[in-house]
Amino acid sequence: MSRSALIGNVTAMLRDAGFVVSDRCAIRPKSFDLAARRGDDLVLLKVLGNIDAFDGATGAEMRRLGTYLDATPIVVGMRTRNEDLKPGVVYFRHGVPVFNPDTAMDLFIEDVPPLIYAAPGGLYVNIDGDLLADERQEKGWSLGQLASELGVSRRTVSKYEDGMNASIEVAIQLEELFDQPFSNPVEVMDGADEVHEAEPTPDDPEADPDDEHVVAVLTRAGYDVHPTMRAPFKAVSEDSDRRGRMHVLTGHSAFNRSAEKRARIMSSLGEVTRTRSVYFTEERTKRDSVDRTAIVSCEELAAMDDPDDIRDLIRDRTSEPAES
Repeated sequence: MSRSALIGNVTAMLRDAGFVVSDRCAIRPKSFDLAARRGDDLVLLKVLGNIDAFDGATGAEMRRLGTYLDATPIVVGMRTRNEDLKPGVVYFRHGVPVFNPDTAMDLFIEDVPPLIYAAPGGLYVNIDGDLLADERQEKGWSLGQLASELGVSRRTVSKYEDGMNASIEVAIQLEELFDQPFSNPVEVMDGADEVHEAEPTPDDPEADPDDEHVVAVLTRAGYDVHPTMRAPFKAVSEDSDRRGRMHVLTGHSAFNRSAEKRARIMSSLGEVTRTRSVYFTEERTKRDSVDRTAIVSCEELAAMDDPDDIRDLIRDRTSEPAES
């Protein structure tokens, strides 16, 4: 299956699951392909045939964007260089959860989260330690007896009951011994933090030198500007004042056909992420907006001395984020 067809299938699956899905980010560079929202759940998705193509820089970008936009970054893929991704298993690449389309369908359509995750050494599950301790005591077994049945040490059983995760082989043994499962689901929409200790969110990259004057003006106006390297926009700018917190997807370049296409994608992303979007152009244009993306010339921006005037201009030309 081609990557384009795979993205189309994932898009259709998300819509069937009740998500509002953005237009595909069919431009380069692009750290993600789609944004999708259902209620308060916002996901940024990268769709790949071979997940080995997902590199560290893209993973860092997706994790930063997840922090800025309160979203969960996810990769949906088919295989690695050596094997197909197993159904029902969450993998991790550069701090981002990864799983195959069947697992995505179970999670989003059937509301059945995965129970297994891959880590160095094999496949593991998140054991419900309190339930295990209760069942062991009800059966009248000591820690040593259960350890003997499992072929592990008494200390290891104690760690299971304290919340240490177990291999899938141990989880199967426990289910057979007690005739019930002890596996907790992997909470993918929370970043699978309970089974994956990701490194802290990577620091923002330096702004592109061509964008430094725009960043300087926005910063002077009171925005916290988070530059991006591979997103369909140049930055996520955050404004917090008495009127509330506002995130703005921010673009910048000469205004040409490529810029117009990028502005339309930013508009679609803004609707899904519940943010505004603004595109700063190097020359004046006759247009105030492209779809929901405001168009503001750098000349207009530079002519304003009052930070409040800059913020008011951006607010006036951008539409209120839609409730999805």
